[in-house]
Amino acid sequence: REDARDDAPRARARTPRAVGGSMDDAAVVDARAGWRATLETTAAKWRPTVELGALFAGWYYFSIAFNVYQKALLKAVPMPLTATFLELAIGSALVAASWGLGAKARPDVKTSMLKPIATLGMVHMLGNALTNVSLGKVAVSFTHTVKALEPVFSVGLSAIFLGNIPSLAMCASLVPIIAGVMIASATEVSFNMAGFLSAMGSNLTFQSRNVLSKFVMTGDDMKKLDYVNLLGVLTIASTVFALPLALAFESSKMNVASIVAGGMPLAVAGKNLFMAALCFQLYQQLSFMVLSRVNPVTHSVGNSLKRVAVIAASVIIFRNPVSTTNIIGTALAIFGVILYGRVKKQKSA
Repeated sequence: REDARDDAPRARARTPRAVGGSMDDAAVVDARAGWRATLETTAAKWRPTVELGALFAGWYYFSIAFNVYQKALLKAVPMPLTATFLELAIGSALVAASWGLGAKARPDVKTSMLKPIATLGMVHMLGNALTNVSLGKVAVSFTHTVKALEPVFSVGLSAIFLGNIPSLAMCASLVPIIAGVMIASATEVSFNMAGFLSAMGSNLTFQSRNVLSKFVMTGDDMKKLDYVNLLGVLTIASTVFALPLALAFESSKMNVASIVAGGMPLAVAGKNLFMAALCFQLYQQLSFMVLSRVNPVTHSVGNSLKRVAVIAASVIIFRNPVSTTNIIGTALAIFGVILYGRVKKQKSA
């Protein structure tokens, strides 16, 4: 009994520590759960922003890569229409693969949708073909400076065909764009009239596509197409129209001797062609994915900044000679595009 009495205080002394230890463990578990919940909440809050940032980064990167591969190819192999067809064909194969592998749900294309798809596909093909012609004739930086005139064509075509009369502020925002392109054109070392007119034609066709879509994207079946699948079906339709155009103007050059005449080995030309096609498809899809997450004005501003990134990267990579006046003209044109986006946003608010 004495031994039992001696052990009792020790047991009582141990009990609080044991209970205290359990309480401490529970507090640690609760703290960890709280931290985990906080981290999950923070991650969920920032995930959309991070994902959007990744989409913008991918859009910019693949756009720069496309222009670099395309310019390198067309500089050595001046066959822009053939390159357009082959790149659209590769893009069509990638689209079909994504549908076949289940990466993207295949759209249900009905007979009633063929005419609007063909119409938009034709214009889509012409826009890409003219862009490639311009890239082959002049510096990448100059092509994209001229393409900064897209808002001017958008406003003009919308006023003529849709009856959207622009405000005075919107017209004023177009002045620096026009002035900037004029300054850049007057001081462009690589200026070539065919390259300039091709870039202008690309502006006209792409903005015509946007206006046409208002008329042809009216049926319920067409409205069910999301941005990525719309790009997919337009790519396939464009491929069909690109083939006869390439054969009509460049069939005489479709031989190994003509391809390697510029000094680029056949294997390197093939690699550049495939990489240009892959980057083109990826940057177009990422552009549409960004558009599905932001408003059109934000996308327009993002597209302007992407153009700045492409111009800067091309000047660095290809070491194109540029004058201070040329830089000022380009900067003025890009500033005008951003200003146009802000005016358009205020108008839609």
